[in-house]
Amino acid sequence: MRRPCRARSISIARTSCPVSSPRSAAEYSGRDKRAERAGHIPGAVNLNWVTAMDQRRKMRLKQQGELRRMLSSLGVTPDKEIIVYCQTHHRSSHTYIMLKALGFPNVKAYPGSWAEGGNSPDSPIG
Repeated sequence: MRRPCRARSISIARTSCPVSSPRSAAEYSGRDKRAERAGHIPGAVNLNWVTAMDQRRKMRLKQQGELRRMLSSLGVTPDKEIIVYCQTHHRSSHTYIMLKALGFPNVKAYPGSWAEGGNSPDSPIG
């Protein structure tokens, strides 16, 4: 049975909805603390948003095949519900648009992002 994803409360089941954090590796791991608490939503995978950009093509998105391979290696596939978040929902909006452009049908955003989750003492942290 599929459990619902409740991004607002950061109660996200990894098996039913992968979470994508387009923040830097340092933010994701907790080395770069930008909220009361550092780290990431448990079960979230990290793909820094600039990794999706092609520096040789003036920072346009990389080719679809390459993006799909990168995402698939992280378990982010079109058959799953994907929730994106970052620190303030700016970088994750880029990832949201990228996933939609790739044809991912069930992409959601956590608008409170880590600014909300990382400052909430009740939020689980990975």
